[in-house]
Amino acid sequence: MSDWKFDVPTTGSKHLPPDARYVEALSSQGYGFEVAIADLVDNSIDAGAKDVVIHFLRDGEQLVSLLVVDDGRGMGEEALDIAMTVGGRRDYDAAALGMFGTGLKSASLSHANAVTVVSTTKRTRTVGRRWLMEHAKAGFQCDIVDPDYAQTLIDRYYDKPITWQGTVVRWDGVKDFPKHGGGGQTDRYLQRTINKLGLHLGLYLHRFLARPNFNITIAVEDVRTGTVYLDFGVEPLDPFGYPVTGNADYPRRFTAPVESIGELSLDAHVWPAKSNVDEYKAVGSVIDRQGFYFYRNDRLVQAGGWNNFRQPEQHLSLARVAVDLPLDMGEVFRLTVKKAGVETSPEFTTGLEKATDAGGRSFTEFLTDADTVYRDARKRSGTTRKPVLGPGKGIAPEVRQVIEEELPVLPYEEPIAVRWQKLDNDLFFSLDREDRTVILNQHYRPAILGGRRGGLNDAPVLKSLMYLLLHKVFESDHAGPREKDNLLLWQTILVAAARSELDRVDDDDS
Repeated sequence: MSDWKFDVPTTGSKHLPPDARYVEALSSQGYGFEVAIADLVDNSIDAGAKDVVIHFLRDGEQLVSLLVVDDGRGMGEEALDIAMTVGGRRDYDAAALGMFGTGLKSASLSHANAVTVVSTTKRTRTVGRRWLMEHAKAGFQCDIVDPDYAQTLIDRYYDKPITWQGTVVRWDGVKDFPKHGGGGQTDRYLQRTINKLGLHLGLYLHRFLARPNFNITIAVEDVRTGTVYLDFGVEPLDPFGYPVTGNADYPRRFTAPVESIGELSLDAHVWPAKSNVDEYKAVGSVIDRQGFYFYRNDRLVQAGGWNNFRQPEQHLSLARVAVDLPLDMGEVFRLTVKKAGVETSPEFTTGLEKATDAGGRSFTEFLTDADTVYRDARKRSGTTRKPVLGPGKGIAPEVRQVIEEELPVLPYEEPIAVRWQKLDNDLFFSLDREDRTVILNQHYRPAILGGRRGGLNDAPVLKSLMYLLLHKVFESDHAGPREKDNLLLWQTILVAAARSELDRVDDDDS
């Protein structure tokens, strides 16, 4: 007879509060910069804000702080203490974007050494709190901001956008900021970061930004001179905002019977082939951007992915499905803390297999229709390209994106990386088949870069050419006589070309 107990007997309980170092663990959840800022904007939306300003402050060439300012309802002292408490208990409205009570703290301390929150309401005085990572780790010690400074910070943003109420979240010691701003580093960082941030917010909050009474502004100001370098509004990027549908039968609504939550609507869309608009290209590669787009309370929480329903394929790159999650998600859907993805149970997959539209067409037929649009476009162009191993680290992201759009990429295969390393000077490159890496000779790097600063994604033209030249080598298990001869030929010519470049550099120096 089995003595296995299906319940574990206990004799009582004891209180085990978290160690103060838990704050450090909380700040190491892998929040991307754009995801963290979006989390702060979610709080502004929950507070009823109509205008949100994301403000980068610089002092000459040095970035000093980042602030998120809103004209929401604001908070009094008690509400602010709850907001600044890790896992602080508050009653979230059914339509709120917040869920876990950790976003403000974990998002902020993932990217800054200090986060200050100052807030005012129509009926309460201005109050402020600051989490300094050192004090948080020492015992959850949250600093009380001097009331005069708190009011000064609120006054700084009076009429832009704060009038009678609102909140300012200030980050200091931002880890992502350039340590030294000289040589145009700050300008380049701002251009790159603000572009990515605008695209991210425009995509994930596009339903809010499409409303006439909600705006997000990104601005850059020099604190010493008061000069405003940049001030622009974020535009909505609707992932279903194609000018013309790829198939006249779409969009089409399917209904999936999901046992524990009832009927779930699936709005299926087919994008037109070869689209170059940001609404199509804003989400990763062609593999990433197909599949489900989950919304919770009008906030996009997952952009693309099939959630174990099927494997992604190049041929399904035009298929997108909008799903508004029900208020009661039960055990079928679970959001990640960062609201950057949705985990689904097998119930959802079962429901998809049974999903039909009003006329009885099955959801799987939608996939076939999207596949057909893609293939027909390829036939009209007269090309059918063979799937290849994708590009990886060392090749600039914007180049990788174009390659993945133009060539069918083999899913779930390790991509081909390119890196610099010390080699014998008789070699221009070497191949590491096991790690799928093209190794370029470090000796020739200065000549290739022509005096420019090196980095992980430097020399994009050379690395792209090397990928195009060598990707087939990695796709075969063994090199035959012809392939070996080609490698030797390319090696010889490239070494001669690189040495010629070095001679030109030496002549210029002399």
